[in-house]
Amino acid sequence: MKRVAVFGKPGSGKSTLSKALVAESGIPLYPLDSIVYQPNGEAVERDVFDAAHDDILSKESWIIDGFGPIGSFYQRLEVADTLVYIDLPHITSYWLVTKRLLQAVKVKPQGWPDGSSALKVTWQSYKTLRLCPKFWNQDFANKLEAMAPDKTVHVIRSLSELNHFVSQHVSKLEV
Repeated sequence: MKRVAVFGKPGSGKSTLSKALVAESGIPLYPLDSIVYQPNGEAVERDVFDAAHDDILSKESWIIDGFGPIGSFYQRLEVADTLVYIDLPHITSYWLVTKRLLQAVKVKPQGWPDGSSALKVTWQSYKTLRLCPKFWNQDFANKLEAMAPDKTVHVIRSLSELNHFVSQHVSKLEV
């Protein structure tokens, strides 16, 4: 495990899991939100993102959590040796996004760019969740399965599976 892509719907625990993998492995973490967005929460120019993304992919080891532009997403999946797809039920993802908003009243969620609005990010997450079935579907599952012979692929479909994955791969973490 040297190049790890962690991905899934908004609010699925990607950042928490990625940080735990970093703590256990020492592999550098590159959260996509910090590459896609400026510190004020505004999106960076696409060429700036592409250059930063290509630079990360050229490194010997990395953990990248998030989705980003579709072309870069598939590029990352091709280069990664380990894929962790968190595919929680939609209702669970909606609940986790809502829970994150409620917690954001007190503390900025980990991985959020400075200056980003909790309401704006949550609204965007809800909009993205509504569109997720158009992407996270059987066609995507087939593409992921086609990649499986050359990679280690983990598909996590429930919070209990997520907790089990964490307990197997990371010590001393609660999700």
